[in-house]
Amino acid sequence: METGFRLYLITDRRQVAGGDLPAAVERALGGGAEAVQLREKDLPARRLYDLARELRALTSRYGAKLLINGRVDVALAAGADGVHLGVGSIPPGEARRLLGPRALIGCSTHSAAEAAEAESGGADFVTFGPVYATPSKAAYGPPVGVDALRRVCAAARLPVFALGGIGPRNVGEVVAAGACGVAAISAVFAAKDPGEATGDFGRRLAEAFIVRTQGQEGSS
Repeated sequence: METGFRLYLITDRRQVAGGDLPAAVERALGGGAEAVQLREKDLPARRLYDLARELRALTSRYGAKLLINGRVDVALAAGADGVHLGVGSIPPGEARRLLGPRALIGCSTHSAAEAAEAESGGADFVTFGPVYATPSKAAYGPPVGVDALRRVCAAARLPVFALGGIGPRNVGEVVAAGACGVAAISAVFAAKDPGEATGDFGRRLAEAFIVRTQGQEGSS
């Protein structure tokens, strides 16, 4: 299954200069972002809903996907495209039952076993990491590394997005390891210009997939 995007942006309003998350998301969308996960876990339901509605309007205008982290109720109410579930969230199959067959269900994974469980549970894609050291994912333990990413990508039958410490400089490495794309937080939302950072990601991703395709053709 294909998700229709290669760069998966995950929000963190605390990293945005000035704290204006919708403005940063709009700049990223203008730079070519195709999917955004609203991940502001500390917000109360009403504030999260209001923000989700605002981002839904923006992503619809740019033809991009919007997923809500963990909150099926907010995803339904805001008309989002789906949800992104953590390890402790409800099972992906239950989210699908509530959201319908066309919903996009992503799952966070940090091991091969978690990735396999998400796949068997009916997820559409997973994020896997942290691949590299990053403060935003320090709570999930030390980096899993590129070799672990490569093994998970080889075993999985669903798209795997590399997550954790991902920036334009290492996009080529994770794509070569088999990732279908990358998930990014600080590399975009802490950037001076989220639109420029997103555009740089897009160019690096396109180049990395050309190199991977050429390598596959050369080995066949």
